[in-house]
Amino acid sequence: MAMGRRDQRGVVLPSPVMMLSVVAVVMAAVAFVVTRGPQPAEREITTVAQPSTSATPTPSATAAPAPTRTPKPVVRKKVMVEVFNNTSTKGLAATASQKAATVGWQVVGTDNWYGSVPATTVYYPAKLKREGKQLALDLGIKRTAKAVDPMKLDRLTIILTGPLH
Repeated sequence: MAMGRRDQRGVVLPSPVMMLSVVAVVMAAVAFVVTRGPQPAEREITTVAQPSTSATPTPSATAAPAPTRTPKPVVRKKVMVEVFNNTSTKGLAATASQKAATVGWQVVGTDNWYGSVPATTVYYPAKLKREGKQLALDLGIKRTAKAVDPMKLDRLTIILTGPLH
């Protein structure tokens, strides 16, 4: 009998320890992917001023603030305003025009408006946009819009759909 040769061929199956190790690695990879949070968001970094070690600031340490451009204040008495009533309530335009005149606006007329307006609005021509926004603030009107035809383009126009509050 010859001892060194074998004629049988077979398949070697992995041991149970090897199989458990492979399953553990796969489960760990799946758990990592599933439980990973979103990418960290960008954070704003602010600098904290350090106390100065010298008693007097050096000229290079102090910087002049950048000049800011302040718009000229609105001169209410120079701006003409027309007030229109778009409701069936009598005297609404007169009441609103008195309120506008009381805070300094130059009210030049009141009348009725025939048309469809969604809410009480201050209409302004392009050159009077700041003034239109100021008039709306003064009277508590929430809506402003560019003036449209047949509105005059040298004044502000208020169209009321209800009483001012």
